Amino acid sequence: MNRRIVVGLAKLLVISLCWSTPASRAQEQSASKTSSEAMEKPASPYRLDFSVNEIEDGKKVNTRQYSMNLNAGNANAVQVKIGTRVPVEAKQGEFQYIDVGTNIWARLTEHDNSLLLEVRGEISNFAIPDQANRNSMPLLRQLQINANTVVLLGKPMVVGSVDDPNSKRQFQLEVVTTRLK
Repeated sequence: MNRRIVVGLAKLLVISLCWSTPASRAQEQSASKTSSEAMEKPASPYRLDFSVNEIEDGKKVNTRQYSMNLNAGNANAVQVKIGTRVPVEAKQGEFQYIDVGTNIWARLTEHDNSLLLEVRGEISNFAIPDQANRNSMPLLRQLQINANTVVLLGKPMVVGSVDDPNSKRQFQLEVVTTRLK
């Protein structure tokens, strides 16, 4: 009798493993198709050329350029960061460091035959240039531009601009996206 129970349970197990509903088979096929498509799809490499333009009275007076290569759809974003870490005394004898300079973070995503760009740009500098050498608390000037936009390949796009409240200058963050082969 124990043998009949074991054989019966074994048959039930085999039948349950082999038996599946059409919906679950369709889900399994869809999941395997999606994972195989993801594995087959080659990376789409791009180059982002950023320009930070300083404009006064409608004329460019300064431009700084930054470039990065990245793959569209990569979960990790890319970043360009250049500047100085400045010590600031938060409490007597305790120092913290703040970053002063340029930081540009970007991610590209392909979606419905469009290329979407997510970008964060931050630029900071000393409000008074000679403060970089003083031992007093530094006064910093900072601007941030964060944007999400659809990319136009090969064409310069201003993703954001801000006016400097202390002057007649305007700062623009511009990008040119190029597909690499």
